Amino acid sequence: MDPGGSEHRPAPAELAPEEVASTAAALGAAISTVLLGKSEVVRLALIGVLAEGHLLIEDVPGTGKTNLAKAMARSVGGAVSRVQFTPDLMPSDVTGVSVYDRQTSQFEFRPGPVFSNIVVADEINRASPKTQSALLECMEERQVTVDGTSYQLARPFLVLATQNPVEMEGTYPLPEAQRDRFLARMSIGYPDPAAEVAMLADRDRVDPLDALRPVTDVAGTAALIQAVGRVHIAPALRQYVVELVGATRSVPEIRLGASPRAVLHLARAAKASAALDGRTFVVPDDIQRLAVPVLAHRLLLTVDAHGHHRSAEEIIGMLLGRVRVPRGSGG
Repeated sequence: MDPGGSEHRPAPAELAPEEVASTAAALGAAISTVLLGKSEVVRLALIGVLAEGHLLIEDVPGTGKTNLAKAMARSVGGAVSRVQFTPDLMPSDVTGVSVYDRQTSQFEFRPGPVFSNIVVADEINRASPKTQSALLECMEERQVTVDGTSYQLARPFLVLATQNPVEMEGTYPLPEAQRDRFLARMSIGYPDPAAEVAMLADRDRVDPLDALRPVTDVAGTAALIQAVGRVHIAPALRQYVVELVGATRSVPEIRLGASPRAVLHLARAAKASAALDGRTFVVPDDIQRLAVPVLAHRLLLTVDAHGHHRSAEEIIGMLLGRVRVPRGSGG
């Protein structure tokens, strides 16, 4: 039995850098029809797709978190599932459950919604810690273990989770182990006045999600991900990533710095950023541009830092100015 759909498929064709950039541009244009005036947010979302990394979309209600997740899911094709996280949601509601079949006198595994290419986890912080922990194995190892049997998930596999940072009633903070599994955290923010006027023009009559069609399919998305893996990152830039992440562990205002997983995620995101621009190599700007969204959500600040109204984003900005940038390290 193969709930994750991991049967043997032909290897995706290798894409040239210009093909990667053009397909990514088409994906971005499609998503932008739903999320107006947010080009940087859309770019970060695409980096998550190309790096096959999970994304945490955190913002106040009504800014389009769920619409962004749905638009991404529809644009890249493949199997999509949506889970509305609630306090009474059980782990088996996400991963699946073994059910006894009287005809065969055996237990049969019935896959849960996590057996999809893209899982939209809406309001993830409303679920209990027990249910949240059910995603830990899925997000890191891309498999589900039920009753001692492991089932591989489909590839590519991405979790797009949304959460509201200001509404505390009925919510549970994400544990550090789970936040560390997200490649990046993004915040959409309010649209500018021109975008809000454009929304009023037709969205009371037409939902742009209804008109959205897939730009690529599972094989095409897999080919994009493989192309990112071929992007070159020079030894000097690898050292720069390690030094930048390591610097978060020695700042007095931070009681928990970024993990070794953050090193891997930052490098992978930088390679995806280069691929978006049609390059086959990483430059320092790729790393610096992504340091805050990739690292900030992993840091725990001290009580004194909170008392002085310091933020993780501010501290990372300080570190970017302190850690020496290698020169001549592109290509």
